[in-house]
Amino acid sequence: MVAIERILAPNPGPMTLDGTNTYVLGGRVIVDPGPADPEHLERLVALRPQLVLVTHHHPDHTEGALELARSTGAPVRGMDGDRCHLGRRLVDGEPIEVDGGEVRILATPGHTRDSMCVVVPGQAVLTGDTILGRGTTVIMHPDGAVGPYLASLDRLEALGDLEALPGHGDPLPSVAETARAYRAHRLERLDEVRAALERLGADAGVAEVTDLVYADVDPSVRNAAEASMAAQLAYLRG
Repeated sequence: MVAIERILAPNPGPMTLDGTNTYVLGGRVIVDPGPADPEHLERLVALRPQLVLVTHHHPDHTEGALELARSTGAPVRGMDGDRCHLGRRLVDGEPIEVDGGEVRILATPGHTRDSMCVVVPGQAVLTGDTILGRGTTVIMHPDGAVGPYLASLDRLEALGDLEALPGHGDPLPSVAETARAYRAHRLERLDEVRAALERLGADAGVAEVTDLVYADVDPSVRNAAEASMAAQLAYLRG
């Protein structure tokens, strides 16, 4: 049994919910060190980590990684080799030894090109921003894409009823159930975009379609809505 500890990094906002979840596996492997908050990093340094894993490159998950590597000598590894420090890039399916057992890397592109999850067999899956504790995931076009995201949801559904431990928000009881709900939502949204294009014209722009499909979106997340819309239009027009 792999011990899993969740530590909330304090960076609340419209895209980070209550903050970023940093996870500690087996006491010595850190997943998503989060922002470069001094108190948060001090707590992580005190754990004397052997390895740092990042689920994707966004700064709310990785900003503290370099300082953590410098302070402890622990290599930082992710799916994007340019974001690694003192270690090589991760490979899909790669096993990682932790105290109490072994975890596995699962490539789940879609939110970003380099998104991945960490599967703790028989226990849980750390989902980064591929699945959130509440709400749905932004497809960050052009880095992210709808087609790969739908395929990633298929991979997560195939894991069955493991607990989902998201990068933001609270744990969810079943990654498979959540993946199915996410897929249904994404397909429903694509139908809404198709209907909007029929109304506005096939060549309608991102802002125009966003105004119609995301009419009630909060201004604080307008850029995220437009990124997801651009991804959906690219998918439908591709």
